[in-house]
Amino acid sequence: MDLGLKDKVALVTAASRGLGRAAALQFAREGARVVMCSRSEAIHAAAGDIRSLTGGEVLGIQADLTLAQDIEHLVEASLGQSGRIDILILNAGGPPPGSFLTLKPEDWEKAFQLTVMSAVRLCYAVLPHMIDHGSGSIVATESFSVKQPIDNLVLSNSLRMAVIGLMRSLANEVGPKGIRVNSINPGWTKTERVEALLVDRAQRSGTSPEAEAGKITAEIPLGRMASVEEYARAVVWLASAAASYVHGQSIFVDGGIVRSAL
Repeated sequence: MDLGLKDKVALVTAASRGLGRAAALQFAREGARVVMCSRSEAIHAAAGDIRSLTGGEVLGIQADLTLAQDIEHLVEASLGQSGRIDILILNAGGPPPGSFLTLKPEDWEKAFQLTVMSAVRLCYAVLPHMIDHGSGSIVATESFSVKQPIDNLVLSNSLRMAVIGLMRSLANEVGPKGIRVNSINPGWTKTERVEALLVDRAQRSGTSPEAEAGKITAEIPLGRMASVEEYARAVVWLASAAASYVHGQSIFVDGGIVRSAL
């Protein structure tokens, strides 16, 4: 299937590793021009690796998504490189683990800046350009926890729902202007963040990361965690013209772990 991504410009955030890097790589493989960012200098090596693997046009920019000025610079550099942004993949990693009573109000404030305000600021920066072009696609990467909370992740469980609300509201506002807005909610996926969460669970339970992974996969109907490539294929499809009538949706890529009918 031709996803219609040849020469489209995709901005993928938090992309030095994990889900973001996998998405950037898949966009490049489909012929898109990719701009990817991370607060770490590792973004430059990641962009170089993807250029080597695909031969595509890939720009890596160091940017901290909790800083308004970094987001402004990121979008300006993206537009300066390519003249437009056709696709925006909102991805900001995840807030730290913790239960409500172990966290402090300042932890909520930091997580709010990372999870919610990064999405708000990126949309403010990118949407006017998409509106000028009369087209565009925004996909927010959240988590299956928006429907089925995960123990000891109260920050993520709570704040990701706010981004889902933002995406649904924007879908109503900018759909008539030719811009599609959706969210994608991966389940347990083999990333560095999940490895860290398994270590945290093992320490709290007195077990091992392998034992904790076994408990999780026992709850997944497909019997395994996802690979980052499986997430990447789904998010690239959702952002592409191949999903041209999918709008205002919250898609779960979770191996069936969420069993709710609605």
